[in-house]
Amino acid sequence: MTQPKIDQLETVSVRFCGDSGDGMQMTGSHFTDSVALAGNDFATAPDFPSEIRAPKGTIFGVSGFQVQFASTDIHTPGDIVHALVAMNPAGFKSNIGDVEHGGIVIVNEDEFDKKHLEKCCYEEGYNPLDDDELLSQFKLIRVPMSRLTRESLVDETENVSVKDIDRCRNMFALGIVSWLYSRDVQPTIERLQTYFGEVKKKPHVADLNVRALKAGYYFGETAELFPSRYQVGPAELPAGDYRRISGNEAIVLGLTTAATKANKELLYASYPITPASDILHGLARLKHHGIRTFQAEDEIASVMAAIGASFAGDIAVCGTSGPGLALKSEAIGLAVIMELPLVVINVQRAGPATGMPTKSEQADLMQAMFGRTGESPVIVLAASSPSDCFEMAIEAVRLSVAAMCPVILLSEGTIANAAEPWRIPNVQEIPEIETSHPSANGEYFQPYKRNPDTLAREWATPGTFGLEHRIGGLEKEDGSGNVCYDHDNHEKMMTLRSEKIQRLQSVIPELEVKGNGDTLILGWGGTRGSILTAANQLRSEGTQVATAHLRHINPFPKNLGKVLESFDRVIIPEVNAGQLRSLIRSEFLVDAIGINNLSGRSFFVHELKEQIEKIIREQA
Repeated sequence: MTQPKIDQLETVSVRFCGDSGDGMQMTGSHFTDSVALAGNDFATAPDFPSEIRAPKGTIFGVSGFQVQFASTDIHTPGDIVHALVAMNPAGFKSNIGDVEHGGIVIVNEDEFDKKHLEKCCYEEGYNPLDDDELLSQFKLIRVPMSRLTRESLVDETENVSVKDIDRCRNMFALGIVSWLYSRDVQPTIERLQTYFGEVKKKPHVADLNVRALKAGYYFGETAELFPSRYQVGPAELPAGDYRRISGNEAIVLGLTTAATKANKELLYASYPITPASDILHGLARLKHHGIRTFQAEDEIASVMAAIGASFAGDIAVCGTSGPGLALKSEAIGLAVIMELPLVVINVQRAGPATGMPTKSEQADLMQAMFGRTGESPVIVLAASSPSDCFEMAIEAVRLSVAAMCPVILLSEGTIANAAEPWRIPNVQEIPEIETSHPSANGEYFQPYKRNPDTLAREWATPGTFGLEHRIGGLEKEDGSGNVCYDHDNHEKMMTLRSEKIQRLQSVIPELEVKGNGDTLILGWGGTRGSILTAANQLRSEGTQVATAHLRHINPFPKNLGKVLESFDRVIIPEVNAGQLRSLIRSEFLVDAIGINNLSGRSFFVHELKEQIEKIIREQA
């Protein structure tokens, strides 16, 4: 047998796709673990249908998982696909357009029969695997995965059904790709044995999957279908211990750390909603860290329960997505007027209404800023990457307690579900979160007496003798907290609630600018990776641009105005119709230029780069 040569590559983007029941998310997750253990930098992009189980074999039932891994620093899962694994015709049809010219396409040819071709609306009698003109653009590898998986497990057919054996096809495909890109399969074997054998108590299923994985790996080694194998060397990441982390996982760890640093218990109240539900699942497993979770009957009940926990003196958090944030709006306004710390996590998805639950968007910024009755200012933060969710969850708790005010932390579907390497911090180096509760001193207690520096009121817990006070949604008298309808008092209280948020500018970091030139590319949230990559490509081609990324939106960093004034043009890419651009224009009177993406996905780097170049060229 001739051994193929091994080609060294700097970066590779692989996409697994198939029916929503084909296990593509698990396959991609296992492959990501293997590249992480090899020391590569990586970024992932899971993509799955909104339906729990869409009709099998249809286009809208396709589930996909893309991972880019590299020996250099990367920020996105990649614009193009270098290698596509298509488990059925629907996956092939909906993803083949993203494969680079000359890219590798591995298909399960057993599924390309008349029935499955018709389900994804190919013309009668047409099979794309026989289209020489189409396939001349790619390196097509036809593998009868269904048949080979069954043959590799032939001695198990008496104990399990053919259907159960067919469920192992994804591991056969993973074995092929692991061999092709020189990935060690032993860590995957150990994870399968742990998950199915120890957690699910199904060692027989673990054995089936392990055998299918090995069969795929040895098939790649012996079939001589590939002229080359590929290897991507480890990236030079800063020293430290790393783990793979998704945005939702990082929020779970960040909230747990924040509660520990505040020396308090934490209540997380939520109504399940895509793509925020995994935060509830993750925190529910951490009861031993003083975390309590409450799955409410609806969105309003969840935020009201969190407000109750805050009133009682705990760290209170609730999570949702855009439609749920709208339902919580009145209760968030209640927390504003009661001036209680509350963290609301909004993992944004494409709207309006139910919209596209599994697709991502940045279109809730205005809702976070203004989506409540009356003048109801809250702190607004935005995470910029999966690992950044850890820091921003801690920051949300810290600022909420400091200002005695609700915080809305904006994440996004692409951040929540995607994963990247995360350097595990030294928990001892994370600052403590200061909290205090007053005690009776014999004087008349004034619950709205304020700290002269922060303007925050005291956090008096119920049941403390001598600190009895009124609470509720009616306007408060300054100091006493009594119900008050006086016009001047109302104006004063509105001003104080707004001013205490603006005073946080003294404790939040200033905006950092990278690069130079007369053009600033200003972003927020999940656009960071695309902006950084596009800017690096522009600089390498001789076009000087600077970048800056906002994580604090209300209040803005105190130096933002000066930063904006120092550039001839400001370009703001957003996955919405221009919401940050509107805020920047109204606040700083800067004629910012928007690049807007309303497709329900992140920017492709090449399209963002082209649009930036066009703007600079037209204004030169």
